[in-house]
Amino acid sequence: MNVLTVVGNRPQFIKAAAVSGPLRQSHSEVLIHTGQHFDEALSGVFFSELGLPSPDRELGIARGSNSSQTARMLAALEPVVTEARPDVVLVYGDTNSTLAGALAGAQTGVPVAHVEAGMRSFDRSMPEELNRVLVDHASALLLCSSEIALANLEREGVSGAVELVGDVMVDVAMNVQPSARARLDLVQAHGLTPGDYVLATAHRAGNVDDCERLAQLVELLLAVPHQVLLPLHPRTHGRLRAAGLLERLQRSERLVVTPPLGYVELTALLCNARAVLTDSGGLQKEAYLAGVRCVTLRPSTEWVETIELGWNVLVDLDKAAALDALEREPPVERPRLYGDGRASERVVAALTLHLG
Repeated sequence: MNVLTVVGNRPQFIKAAAVSGPLRQSHSEVLIHTGQHFDEALSGVFFSELGLPSPDRELGIARGSNSSQTARMLAALEPVVTEARPDVVLVYGDTNSTLAGALAGAQTGVPVAHVEAGMRSFDRSMPEELNRVLVDHASALLLCSSEIALANLEREGVSGAVELVGDVMVDVAMNVQPSARARLDLVQAHGLTPGDYVLATAHRAGNVDDCERLAQLVELLLAVPHQVLLPLHPRTHGRLRAAGLLERLQRSERLVVTPPLGYVELTALLCNARAVLTDSGGLQKEAYLAGVRCVTLRPSTEWVETIELGWNVLVDLDKAAALDALEREPPVERPRLYGDGRASERVVAALTLHLG
């Protein structure tokens, strides 16, 4: 079977790193990088650290509005799909790259397989939510991370085949987190004490593109009564600098502001943190897997199981709610929600069974 895989951002590089190895043992793969994340710290380092094969084609499509970026990706992918003549187009997650890959496959008559299908925040104001729904309804094979995702698809009546395979990011986390947790040198290199700092990230358009909300975010970060490590996404860095807020963060004695970090370093800092403060979907899940409490700077999340179990709290940009959540003790129970670390094997088996 010939598989054309489309990736474009950090979480997709991680997921593809889990699947590409076992996939290539029995099938051929052409890996396309759209360029959605083009910064070396958000792209190249993940290929080198996680052993993901180098892309066969890089499209170099970044920036712009969601619509224009997706349109440019789709226009660039169409001839690639036509030339490669794959048996299946494989996409991950919920980004513009995901949607463009799914449309490029479906519109040329190639079956689409969607890894991480069925995730729903039920907030259509999020571009990612719209992408998820559209991709799921364009896919021939929908591969789910959880029972809740499976139930969402059953309720929506999708036409493709649906399978529960678990979460491929668990495969990577189970492999990397134990050794990363022991890398206290990576924590101490930032002047931090293990277990006594908060790892913070923010990059969602809803939080950083609006000047008023960006100012709220800054006030929230400055109010945290612990040391805070803040790796700045290039988008966030640019918005803070344009709004004249970057120096306020850099002058704070409690904040350690850094460029984006590679997967191993970020995992070491996650595993040894007191808590995580984030608007990232992937980091919410990684915090749960690491046994670190999470405070999410959004009004909704697709990872609803982490909320229900008390490991994650939604606060949007409410400073008082965030500070209260950061001081809560994590629950005692942390059941295995997203699989046993063998999801990538099940992805390949499902591809072979349904589309091979």
